[in-house]
Amino acid sequence: MEIVRNESKDRFNILHAKYLKRCLDLLPPSLATLDVSRLTIAFFAISGLDLLDCLHLIEAQKQDIIEWIYSLQILVTKTEGEERGRHGFRGSGANGVDNPYDCGNLAMTYCALSSLLILGDDLKRVDKKAIINGLREHQLSDGSFVPVIYEKENDMRFVYCATTVSYILNDWSAIDRQKTISFIRNSLVGIDTSVVVMSELIVGLLCEQSYECGFGQSPGLESHGGSTYCALAALTLMDELSALSDRQLASMKRWCLLRQTNGFQGRPNKDADTCYSFWLGGALKLIDGFQLMNTESNTSFILETQDMITGGLAKYPDSIPDPMHTYLGLSALALNPNKNSLLSVNPALNISERAVQHLNQLHSQWRDN
Repeated sequence: MEIVRNESKDRFNILHAKYLKRCLDLLPPSLATLDVSRLTIAFFAISGLDLLDCLHLIEAQKQDIIEWIYSLQILVTKTEGEERGRHGFRGSGANGVDNPYDCGNLAMTYCALSSLLILGDDLKRVDKKAIINGLREHQLSDGSFVPVIYEKENDMRFVYCATTVSYILNDWSAIDRQKTISFIRNSLVGIDTSVVVMSELIVGLLCEQSYECGFGQSPGLESHGGSTYCALAALTLMDELSALSDRQLASMKRWCLLRQTNGFQGRPNKDADTCYSFWLGGALKLIDGFQLMNTESNTSFILETQDMITGGLAKYPDSIPDPMHTYLGLSALALNPNKNSLLSVNPALNISERAVQHLNQLHSQWRDN
């Protein structure tokens, strides 16, 4: 299904742009639990408005939003030893500041940097050195990352966030790339080869003959659409997609394509869900398999989830829209911009190609300086 241009294009864009703009101004009580990660909601709204080519709707607020994002940056206020690993951006001021839990969060740092790029900021006020030095403290011995230094949760989501932060800041010095690649490969195999004693031959065979052919959140976990996207995007940003063999990529492409019903499911035997239209559509885009999916069926599913009165996209048809599924639904449509009225999305960074062009200009300026 193609979103017809001109008049209906304007209706589609304006309808969902108004919903996202409201998300920046006011959220319903049902989203109160997301207060600690308010920066994520802002990213969904800002990046969604960008893909809809409707950033002009927040032009009057743009500088205030930029200042608010910078207010969430953890700046150096103590000795290096006390502050090590705490730098980055917090999700909101809900937990207060200057307390043991006031730390930068990898996911929030990704959202902050991406939002600033979309809004045209030059990132001059970002404490790049402190963020990169702090990133080093987030990586564990198995190559994975924790979101904040006082948590033990580690999985593929934060590997992705760590690589996006390094890519945006154009500094890979804090990441042990080989350990990161090893963690990603182990999450495809389904067995942590760093803790199971095996010969190199057996490890090699396992890497070629994994059961499901998608990535799990961590070694030993089932294949999942979100973690498969995060793994492939992280390898792409590191320019290490060649760490996977042609056979692995072909099997993974097949696994991703088999997740399509009308939209995409995140795991076998699950219902289709709007967000996976991007996670798996983006994954297929990264491994040259996007042209093999049924884009018409996927688009129809996404459009069935939209609320034609309030705007916004939902997880399922006939459900209540929310900021995350609205954004990821738009991102999924933006993977195929020739068929709709959206700007093209970069499948690895999950921001518009227009924002990536701005980032490339900043990288060029940093190199010249």
